[in-house]
Amino acid sequence: MKLRFLTGALLAGASMLACAHMATAAERGAGFYLLGGKGPAAGILPPPGVYLQNDIWLYKGDLGGGTQLPTGGRVAVGVEGKAALAAPTVMWVIPEEVMGGRLGLGATIPVGWQETIADLTLSGPSGGVLSGATKDTIFTVGDPLVSGTLGWDAGNFHWTTGVLVNIPIGDYQDGEISNIAFHRWGADVSAAGTWLDPEIGLDLSAAIGVTFNGENPDTNYRTGTEFHFEWAAVQHFNEQFDAGLVGYYYDQLTGDSGEGAFGPFKGRVAAIGATIGWNFKAGELPISARIKYFHEFAAENRAEGDSVFLTISMPLSITKPVAVQ
Repeated sequence: MKLRFLTGALLAGASMLACAHMATAAERGAGFYLLGGKGPAAGILPPPGVYLQNDIWLYKGDLGGGTQLPTGGRVAVGVEGKAALAAPTVMWVIPEEVMGGRLGLGATIPVGWQETIADLTLSGPSGGVLSGATKDTIFTVGDPLVSGTLGWDAGNFHWTTGVLVNIPIGDYQDGEISNIAFHRWGADVSAAGTWLDPEIGLDLSAAIGVTFNGENPDTNYRTGTEFHFEWAAVQHFNEQFDAGLVGYYYDQLTGDSGEGAFGPFKGRVAAIGATIGWNFKAGELPISARIKYFHEFAAENRAEGDSVFLTISMPLSITKPVAVQ
């Protein structure tokens, strides 16, 4: 008898947008695509309707040694960082068929806390001004993100392709070493696939993408092009519970540039971790909850640390698909 966890898997794939991240080799050690945001059911777009997802992300990491981090028009050395962010996302999957599949339109507004500590910072022309230890803590709103995702299904195989856009209108503080907003336009182009067998309860998912970044006009800094790959292997034990392994790999394809860049700062990192999922109902409302833990390693020119995701997904309404004439 087939397991009835497919609805939960669809909810888990309802909206996979990205919020602020503080651990790449880009400007401020930050990229707007959230590594680890995709995992189980990455290639599944849910049926037509409106969905709500909230990702709560906790991170702690450090750059270590004398490695430099470009941030806020300065270069920071000996950096340690902590973050606690929430990224509520609303996605509308329209009832009309598009290119033989489903189209989802989403929006995310990240809100959270970040603390950055640096042993010293360099500022001024060519980094000629030296400052001592610095600590910067903020709680604010980041740049909103909008997305478009197309999804298809063929038996046990599901796949999507999409675009995520960072809109630079969040609360950005020029000259500070902590910021949730990025103050630059950016676009991430991605594709994902999921093989989900209801007979045996196995979910094998992978996602690949490239992030293109505009220039920060306040710092004249352009972050290089970034590559990311995420994967998940999860076993569903019944219609409520699943568990498995997750991971990601990040590599900056091109170096940073612009008048504000002190160096190319190309970065690389990998991470591996575990996940547990739980599908349940609040009355008649189906809810999908997931916890993911990642440990980063093999970092080059970027922070290395640990992160935890708590993701809650639910439908706000389900729409009957429009038949193609």
